[in-house]
Amino acid sequence: MKKIGMFLGAGLTLLGLAALGETREIAIRAAQMLDVKSGSVVTNAVVLVTGDRIIAAGSGLAIPPGATVIDLGDHMLLPGLVDCHTHLMSSSGDEYALMLATKSQAYRALEGASNARRTLMAGFTTVRDVENEGSGYADVALRNAINRGLVEGPRMKVATRAIAAVGQYQPFGISPDLPEFPRGAQMVSGVEEARRAVREQIGNGADLIKVYADWRYPTLTGEELRVIVEEAHKARRTVAAHATTPQGIRNAVEAGVDSIEHGTHAERATLELMKQKGTWLVPTLGQGLDLLANAKDEKTRDFARQSVEDGRKTLQMARDLGVKIASGFDPFEARMQGANAHEIAALAQAGLGNLGAIRAATLDAAQLVGLEVGSLETGKLADVIAVAGNPLSDIKALESVRFVMKAGVVVKDERR
Repeated sequence: MKKIGMFLGAGLTLLGLAALGETREIAIRAAQMLDVKSGSVVTNAVVLVTGDRIIAAGSGLAIPPGATVIDLGDHMLLPGLVDCHTHLMSSSGDEYALMLATKSQAYRALEGASNARRTLMAGFTTVRDVENEGSGYADVALRNAINRGLVEGPRMKVATRAIAAVGQYQPFGISPDLPEFPRGAQMVSGVEEARRAVREQIGNGADLIKVYADWRYPTLTGEELRVIVEEAHKARRTVAAHATTPQGIRNAVEAGVDSIEHGTHAERATLELMKQKGTWLVPTLGQGLDLLANAKDEKTRDFARQSVEDGRKTLQMARDLGVKIASGFDPFEARMQGANAHEIAALAQAGLGNLGAIRAATLDAAQLVGLEVGSLETGKLADVIAVAGNPLSDIKALESVRFVMKAGVVVKDERR
């Protein structure tokens, strides 16, 4: 209880000073700092923070008089991590229909707040939440509540309801006598319904649009995908496409989406087109490994094993071709929330290497979400984390984050 009181007291003090309009100078010291751009380790590291921004970062910097000093000893500093494929409103796993039938949108938002805090405490200060799994616009409410300081969580880019072809998204197997049973996405059929769905979602607060280009086979047509991209880009929103089948991935890339989520069975020619068009790949390998480790039957285990193997081959081909890659874990049930660093380890082991995987969750992911985060540089938002080990030699060090600062405010410090 004493530990919690000290943590809350420090946090409230910082929030109180911010509310009074005072600009605080903070100096964070640590034995090491990872420069994610160069891949080099900076010793005797100092990061200087004023307000919510980094004003300087380097070795042995002079500490301004009167600055608050946070000395993290032998820890290593890194930029706050970024996850480009989360579902903070999802905690029910396989019980999808039960979740939709029994949990109100208010309850789902509270679950999301809990998951958001777990994600932030794991060192992920920014997320791209690519669909709220049938909770209406609860993710917009959660994003706004975080921005206003009502609850703790990462800054969020939200996709709200997502768009799928009629009959081609969860839950499946619902009685046709229940036509009004809630669905996990906004179902459309035809170009004008697709156009209207994009406009509705943007009007209700979507930062990006998520589409399901396929499920077990290609679903939305090329024309439907193109009008979705057209409407989103017109409003300066990006489009993320769930796509796993060869033709579904191709259709989405040709339509001009900004990122392919999963991309498990992408063909080489499609990856070459992605490279040419600047389309991102978010592989979500960690989710497949989690499914494999927790499979309840042999059929699920075989499916997960094959998906992981196919995903690794796609990742390696994309890497070799120079396709842009960003990290995203795809948590879909409670035990996965806050375990986002498993994706970084999965990417490292699948061929990106430790530094490449870290960049996919920092510098590169920041580019995909379009925010000034992802590196410890002058002018960037002051998102700083610290770990006890060196993730360049042990990537799993990122699974035990000891210190988290978001936008200049300390939200976790295990020394307290």
